[in-house]
Amino acid sequence: MKRYIITLEQSERSLLREITRKGSHASQKIINALILLNCDEGDFNPRQSTGETICGVLQISPRKVDRVKRRFVEEGLEIALGGRQGRREHYEVKADGEFEARLVALSCSQPPEGYSQWSLRLLAERAVELEYIDSVSHETVRRVLKKTKSNPGDASNG
Repeated sequence: MKRYIITLEQSERSLLREITRKGSHASQKIINALILLNCDEGDFNPRQSTGETICGVLQISPRKVDRVKRRFVEEGLEIALGGRQGRREHYEVKADGEFEARLVALSCSQPPEGYSQWSLRLLAERAVELEYIDSVSHETVRRVLKKTKSNPGDASNG
């Protein structure tokens, strides 16, 4: 395993001490700050602890110590303290109010010939056929109908 060496500047040490001593912070942020303070091999640290000592005192795994040290070296102090933000792409919402209204109206109508009731997939296909939307999954149809409390199989809906 690669060994990461933590060297904190005086300003970083004072910031980490503040986080561990005052204010209200997330517990993981405090633990990460304590890990960085104790792993510091710089000139401003009067005593350096080993990874095993830190794990014993904080009751965490050695992998946690390694992950925090790696994040600090590779990505910086803020990421090491707070972790990564989600990397998920931002998706554009397809189902707007007009589409939802049309879908609910469609689900309340008579099902097509040969079917006793609407299925989610059938509703999705019909919504695309009627050009209410370019494309839609049955799961999106389910969410819309659940949100509007419409159930295509429920006899009380129509």
